[in-house]
Amino acid sequence: MKRLTIDFLVGVFVLLAIICLGFLSINVATNSGFGNEAKQSYTLYANFNNIGSLKVAAPVKVSGFVVGRVVNISLDQHSYQAVVTMEINDKYKFTTDSSAQILTTGLLGEQYIALQSGADTEYLKNGDTITITSSAMVLENLIGKFMTNMSSK
Repeated sequence: MKRLTIDFLVGVFVLLAIICLGFLSINVATNSGFGNEAKQSYTLYANFNNIGSLKVAAPVKVSGFVVGRVVNISLDQHSYQAVVTMEINDKYKFTTDSSAQILTTGLLGEQYIALQSGADTEYLKNGDTITITSSAMVLENLIGKFMTNMSSK
């Protein structure tokens, strides 16, 4: 009887551990912590000719500090440009002449959007579009240009 009780308690403990690990995995995967629900944000858009390998949930950074996340990437049916939707933390305001650039962490690392605020006195509001953008540099295109330049010499 005592052995049966110990086996039952061990089984309950293992089941609780699996449930806790699943809960933590989901929270880490969705970048939502405990109590982040009250965090306020606003939406900004930016159009790029080439987004490279930018992904949804990529960070939006200013001076290396994460101020938001990419929440959607779509294709504009008229201009055939990539439209990137970003959620920016409400604590951070950017001027209407701000610029957005797609950069890479290291040589082959993940891509992120770097914002740089301008000198204007008006600030971007929810739903505004950043008009000054710089597309991603694709490593394959750079290598191709280098090879064609070398072969022409």
